[in-house]
Amino acid sequence: MNILFFLTPKSEVAHIHDDNSLEKVLCKMEQYQYSAVPMIDRKGHYIGTITEGDAMWYIRHHKLWGKDLHKIPVTDVNRRMDNRAVSIDVNIEDLVAVSMVQNFVPVVDDDNIFIGIVKRKDIIEYCFKRMQKES
Repeated sequence: MNILFFLTPKSEVAHIHDDNSLEKVLCKMEQYQYSAVPMIDRKGHYIGTITEGDAMWYIRHHKLWGKDLHKIPVTDVNRRMDNRAVSIDVNIEDLVAVSMVQNFVPVVDDDNIFIGIVKRKDIIEYCFKRMQKES
């Protein structure tokens, strides 16, 4: 099965750029009610995933409550773990394996350009429907 079937394209994915401020990242997470978003550079390369927890640990560690978060680049925030990206031609078994430990799987092309995500929810739904058909 082609993973394009599961792909939510970049144009429909809330993401941030590596030159955004911490304040902008938190606002985007709040706006979309996400706890993690992909981070890309201005050329479109996937950099990693920033989580709400990463941001909160940074703010707490640096005692920045109520401070100028708009002055802090998101790249200053240490990321505990990045969501592993997969290539567009990954097989479904590997996609499922990666999705077992990530809420979403970033998808990149051969040049590491971010093209979208596959949500774990969509994979589970596909597997569930397939199990129902086989029963």
